[in-house]
Amino acid sequence: MNYKRLFNFLPIICAVNACFSQPKPKFNHVVPKQPVVMIMMDGFGQDYLDASDMPVLKGMIATGLYTISKDMLPSVTNCNNAAICTGTFPEVNGIVGNSFYNYKTSKEEFMEDSLLLMAPTIFTRAAKYGVKSALISSKLKTIHLLAKGATIAISPEIATPEWTNAIGMPPDKYSSEVNYWTFNAAIRLMKIRPDIGLYYIHTTDYPMHMWEPGDVRSKQHLHTIDSLLGVIIKTLPNAAIFLTADHGMNHKSKVWDLTKALANRGLPVKLSISTSKDLYPKHHLGFGGCAYVYLNKAADTAKAKKILLSLPGVETVYTRREAVVKLHLMASRIGDLVVLGDKNTVLGEAASETETLAATYRSHGSVYEQDVPLIIYNIPHPSAGYFKYNKDLLRWLY
Repeated sequence: MNYKRLFNFLPIICAVNACFSQPKPKFNHVVPKQPVVMIMMDGFGQDYLDASDMPVLKGMIATGLYTISKDMLPSVTNCNNAAICTGTFPEVNGIVGNSFYNYKTSKEEFMEDSLLLMAPTIFTRAAKYGVKSALISSKLKTIHLLAKGATIAISPEIATPEWTNAIGMPPDKYSSEVNYWTFNAAIRLMKIRPDIGLYYIHTTDYPMHMWEPGDVRSKQHLHTIDSLLGVIIKTLPNAAIFLTADHGMNHKSKVWDLTKALANRGLPVKLSISTSKDLYPKHHLGFGGCAYVYLNKAADTAKAKKILLSLPGVETVYTRREAVVKLHLMASRIGDLVVLGDKNTVLGEAASETETLAATYRSHGSVYEQDVPLIIYNIPHPSAGYFKYNKDLLRWLY
């Protein structure tokens, strides 16, 4: 056999074989011919869906796609909103929490600036196909972070007279009613702006922080949301509707202040930051199930990790390198250590190193809030296996 001649043809043989052995992915960059309505239900864990009277949503589930997907860690809003809106992990889009330590400014900052977002939003992607879009959010921070590329952005926190005259003054941001205002703003926009082809609706999870799934007030809140979802379907009967959440919610009984705990055990650190901390402190008091710890010296890593793991309620401690690999986080925007609490424990700035929380306290941020529903209605879609994470919900569009 002439092996030299065979090797000359080997690259061609391999290339041809690859064409036949690697099927082209389906549903890549689909441009829908119908309106698209994306609903990001903040804090809407699976237990809320199970406990609530939501006939419209459950009818959509019966005829569409429904699966349970994982959210991004940390299980906080900005991290997951950015992932859903860009279709990427935090290691790509750069949004690793609600707060972070900015190495460029040497300050702790909120992650609410669109300049921090390093991946194109679905609004930017849609605009390439001439599709106009709207971002309607109960939380102003979402407008600041994600509105790049959107044709219009609306929040009850910055409602103009046009909107207050049309649908009323916005309720307080710490209420369930503010979500109804947000939905009604989206519905009005659907009626007066037929040129809009993509809607992204984001609610607040304040009701979930206040009420467990079985609470009658929670059930009423979600039943009303469900009724407004029915109005959307009647207003845009040909719309494709997508729904998922950023995280679930659990009662937490204890908080650790990791900066104080480490200092009290002989290891002062630069600081620790709860990734849940944002401009809505009434929700969670700034406490969450994940924190970033910034050391004074890299040589302190092993000692800090040992101390942290000795604290009751601290479940997992990753080094920066481990967190990048396991959690898909951006190395330059996280701490030297990434700390996760157990189901009952949150982390944040407290008056003492550890405190007991009220029986009504509820928060998120850990692996125990990762399971979220994912629903697609009225459009051909990939199979359920495609949607491992909530970030996958829209990534095949535009």
